[in-house]
Amino acid sequence: MTIAMTSPVAGATVAGLTSPTYSVAVDQAPNTNSKQWYVSAIGGTQTGVDAGSSATKPWTFTWSRPAQIKTLNAVDSNGVIRQVAFNTYEYLMRRGFIPLAGQAVRVANWRTQMPVLAGSDTADAQNIRAAVSSYIGGLNQQASGLAESMITGSL
Repeated sequence: MTIAMTSPVAGATVAGLTSPTYSVAVDQAPNTNSKQWYVSAIGGTQTGVDAGSSATKPWTFTWSRPAQIKTLNAVDSNGVIRQVAFNTYEYLMRRGFIPLAGQAVRVANWRTQMPVLAGSDTADAQNIRAAVSSYIGGLNQQASGLAESMITGSL
């Protein structure tokens, strides 16, 4: 198993969090080409951060590989490959944020970009810090596994 998150995930250094850790547990992945974990508890000093994932305020990590690995096309009569396909791997973190006190939770999906809802910078700042910390922690922890997954096509 190339991608296998272990608990706890050490969070990255983020102002306002002291020694952040994120206990993760295996979750049901959305498809057979993915593996998923959820935050079950937090550690360190993370004042104001919700303790983990819930149905209404998720905090999940999903690692995915292509459903079908593409292979290299044949060379033409001139010895040139005209089109090269891509195999796209993905790391997704889902995190619920409160955009404004008293409002319903909205879910942000962080892939390459990290969208943060306007207003949550003041209403839910510590959870933004914790999401950044855990996201980077997950990437740090799985860097070798992700590279190996891209090479072998397995999770």
